[in-house]
Amino acid sequence: MESTRFVLINTSHAGNVGAAARAMKVMGFGDLVLVAPRFADVLCHEEAVAMASGAADILARARVVPTLAEALDDVDFACATAMTPRDFGPPTREPRALFAELAAREAAPRLALVFGSERYGMSNEDVYRCHAVLSIPTHPDYGSLNLAQAVQLLAYDLRQALGGFGVQARTPDPELADARAVQGLLDHLQAALTDIGYLDPAAPKKLMPRLNQLFNRAGLTNEEVHILRGIARQMQKTAVPAGPR
Repeated sequence: MESTRFVLINTSHAGNVGAAARAMKVMGFGDLVLVAPRFADVLCHEEAVAMASGAADILARARVVPTLAEALDDVDFACATAMTPRDFGPPTREPRALFAELAAREAAPRLALVFGSERYGMSNEDVYRCHAVLSIPTHPDYGSLNLAQAVQLLAYDLRQALGGFGVQARTPDPELADARAVQGLLDHLQAALTDIGYLDPAAPKKLMPRLNQLFNRAGLTNEEVHILRGIARQMQKTAVPAGPR
């Protein structure tokens, strides 16, 4: 299922082809087949390349074929994205559940996701060629999706069924301050709070233990300790000396 094929039938807008390629690539898929698109040169169309936004390699590898039968060559399980015909047809399934079932098979099938024209969707004859009809759960009062949006949603659900991708952190894990650094901060703050008259050394109550607990819960980093000690230094510089009583 890693090599799932995305099949677009009779696409009429070049931008949708490029946007679909982009949606595929961000989820790690690359097999795109167009069935009788409106424009024969759609894969190199300026709007398609622009909307692909870095996924031009998907367009470069894509194929154009005249019929859905050719697009489904060597496919084991085809999923239509259309309304199920009224007379008869394949079962209608929710994508996430179906993908999980297919991925759990001992021998996962070679899968194809078939999308119809932006103007009139898929014909009944094309739906009959498929093993299931996928229905994306949308608000009951409005379920209209752009072609590339539908591709993105199904590509995401399929990727999740295959295990998904790990989230890559953009910043390194912070270096937490050790107990000695936190104690040094507490000592510094105690002196600064005394200098500004906020802390009475004769009756400190539980101010410093409470600050200690606060810092422990916060999990201060070394940089944060340096910032707080800088604040303490400035407090001491601006403290007004107590006059004679």
